[in-house]
Amino acid sequence: MSVATEHALATIASILDQQETARQADKPVPPKQAGATVVPFGQADGYTKLGPGPISAIRFRWTVRRGEDGYYVDETVGPASIAVSSGPLSAEAAIKLVDTRAREAEDRFEALKNEMTGRGPAGPVNPLGSR
Repeated sequence: MSVATEHALATIASILDQQETARQADKPVPPKQAGATVVPFGQADGYTKLGPGPISAIRFRWTVRRGEDGYYVDETVGPASIAVSSGPLSAEAAIKLVDTRAREAEDRFEALKNEMTGRGPAGPVNPLGSR
Protein backbone atom coordinates (compact mmCIF):
# COMPACT_ATOMS: atom_id res chain seq x y z
CA MET A 1 0.00 0.00 0.00
CA SER A 2 1.41 3.38 -0.93
CA VAL A 3 2.00 6.20 1.52
CA ALA A 4 -0.65 8.31 -0.21
CA THR A 5 -3.22 5.52 0.18
CA GLU A 6 -2.33 5.07 3.84
CA HIS A 7 -2.72 8.79 4.47
CA ALA A 8 -6.03 8.87 2.62
CA LEU A 9 -7.28 5.96 4.74
CA ALA A 10 -6.15 7.65 7.91
CA THR A 11 -7.83 10.91 6.93
CA ILE A 12 -11.11 9.20 6.14
CA ALA A 13 -10.96 7.19 9.33
CA SER A 14 -10.22 10.27 11.41
CA ILE A 15 -13.25 12.07 10.01
CA LEU A 16 -15.47 9.10 10.81
CA ASP A 17 -13.78 8.61 14.16
CA GLN A 18 -14.27 12.20 15.37
CA GLN A 19 -17.98 11.69 15.91
CA GLU A 20 -17.46 8.33 17.60
CA THR A 21 -14.69 9.72 19.83
CA ALA A 22 -16.92 12.52 21.06
CA ARG A 23 -19.54 9.97 22.15
CA GLN A 24 -17.03 7.66 23.81
CA ALA A 25 -14.80 10.24 25.49
CA ASP A 26 -16.04 9.35 28.98
CA LYS A 27 -15.69 5.59 28.55
CA PRO A 28 -12.37 3.96 29.55
CA VAL A 29 -10.66 2.11 26.71
CA PRO A 30 -9.61 -1.44 27.63
CA PRO A 31 -6.15 -2.51 26.41
CA LYS A 32 -6.03 -4.81 23.40
CA GLN A 33 -5.57 -8.43 24.34
CA ALA A 34 -3.13 -10.35 22.20
CA GLY A 35 -4.10 -13.94 21.77
CA ALA A 36 -3.64 -16.85 19.46
CA THR A 37 -6.46 -18.03 17.28
CA VAL A 38 -7.23 -21.69 17.80
CA VAL A 39 -8.61 -23.35 14.69
CA PRO A 40 -8.89 -27.13 14.39
CA PHE A 41 -6.71 -28.62 11.65
CA GLY A 42 -9.63 -29.56 9.39
CA GLN A 43 -11.18 -26.11 9.63
CA ALA A 44 -8.22 -24.02 8.46
CA ASP A 45 -9.64 -23.99 4.92
CA GLY A 46 -11.69 -20.81 4.62
CA TYR A 47 -10.22 -19.05 7.66
CA THR A 48 -10.53 -15.33 6.82
CA LYS A 49 -9.69 -11.95 8.33
CA LEU A 50 -10.40 -8.46 7.01
CA GLY A 51 -8.11 -5.49 7.40
CA PRO A 52 -9.20 -2.20 8.95
CA GLY A 53 -10.64 0.78 7.17
CA PRO A 54 -13.91 2.45 6.29
CA ILE A 55 -13.90 1.67 2.55
CA SER A 56 -14.33 -1.92 1.36
CA ALA A 57 -12.80 -1.16 -2.05
CA ILE A 58 -9.36 -0.69 -0.45
CA ARG A 59 -9.64 -3.09 2.51
CA PHE A 60 -7.24 -6.04 2.72
CA ARG A 61 -8.59 -9.58 3.07
CA TRP A 62 -6.61 -12.70 3.94
CA THR A 63 -8.11 -16.15 3.32
CA VAL A 64 -6.66 -19.62 3.88
CA ARG A 65 -7.41 -22.25 1.25
CA ARG A 66 -6.34 -25.85 0.94
CA GLY A 67 -4.25 -26.85 -2.06
CA GLU A 68 -2.93 -30.23 -3.16
CA ASP A 69 0.36 -29.78 -1.32
CA GLY A 70 -0.68 -27.74 1.73
CA TYR A 71 -2.48 -24.54 2.66
CA TYR A 72 -2.20 -21.21 0.88
CA VAL A 73 -3.00 -17.69 2.06
CA ASP A 74 -4.67 -15.49 -0.54
CA GLU A 75 -4.30 -11.74 0.04
CA THR A 76 -6.63 -9.38 -1.83
CA VAL A 77 -7.39 -5.67 -1.75
CA GLY A 78 -11.04 -4.92 -2.27
CA PRO A 79 -13.63 -7.28 -3.70
CA ALA A 80 -12.38 -7.33 -7.31
CA SER A 81 -8.59 -7.71 -7.03
CA ILE A 82 -6.47 -10.67 -8.06
CA ALA A 83 -5.15 -12.63 -5.09
CA VAL A 84 -1.49 -12.74 -4.17
CA SER A 85 -0.86 -16.19 -2.69
CA SER A 86 1.66 -17.42 -0.14
CA GLY A 87 2.36 -21.10 0.36
CA PRO A 88 2.36 -24.01 0.55
CA LEU A 89 2.16 -23.85 4.35
CA SER A 90 0.97 -26.04 7.18
CA ALA A 91 -2.49 -25.22 8.55
CA GLU A 92 -0.97 -23.68 11.67
CA ALA A 93 1.51 -21.58 9.68
CA ALA A 94 -1.23 -20.34 7.33
CA ILE A 95 -3.45 -19.26 10.23
CA LYS A 96 -0.50 -17.61 11.96
CA LEU A 97 0.34 -15.72 8.75
CA VAL A 98 -3.26 -14.45 8.44
CA ASP A 99 -3.33 -13.37 12.09
CA THR A 100 0.05 -11.65 11.82
CA ARG A 101 -0.83 -9.76 8.64
CA ALA A 102 -4.18 -8.64 10.07
CA ARG A 103 -2.58 -7.50 13.34
CA GLU A 104 0.15 -5.57 11.49
CA ALA A 105 -2.43 -3.88 9.25
CA GLU A 106 -4.51 -2.89 12.29
CA ASP A 107 -1.43 -1.49 14.05
CA ARG A 108 -0.38 0.55 10.99
CA PHE A 109 -3.92 1.82 10.48
CA GLU A 110 -4.28 2.87 14.13
CA ALA A 111 -0.86 4.56 14.12
CA LEU A 112 -1.72 6.53 10.98
CA LYS A 113 -5.16 7.43 12.28
CA ASN A 114 -3.72 8.62 15.59
CA GLU A 115 -1.01 10.61 13.83
CA MET A 116 -3.54 12.29 11.55
CA THR A 117 -5.87 13.17 14.43
CA GLY A 118 -3.08 14.35 16.71
CA ARG A 119 -3.75 11.70 19.35
CA GLY A 120 -0.61 9.71 18.94
CA PRO A 121 3.12 10.02 18.52
CA ALA A 122 4.30 11.49 15.28
CA GLY A 123 7.76 12.04 13.91
CA PRO A 124 9.42 15.42 14.37
CA VAL A 125 7.91 18.10 12.17
CA ASN A 126 10.14 20.81 10.79
CA PRO A 127 8.10 23.36 8.83
CA LEU A 128 11.20 24.98 7.34
CA GLY A 129 12.39 21.74 5.81
CA SER A 130 15.95 22.03 7.19
CA ARG A 131 17.66 19.37 9.27
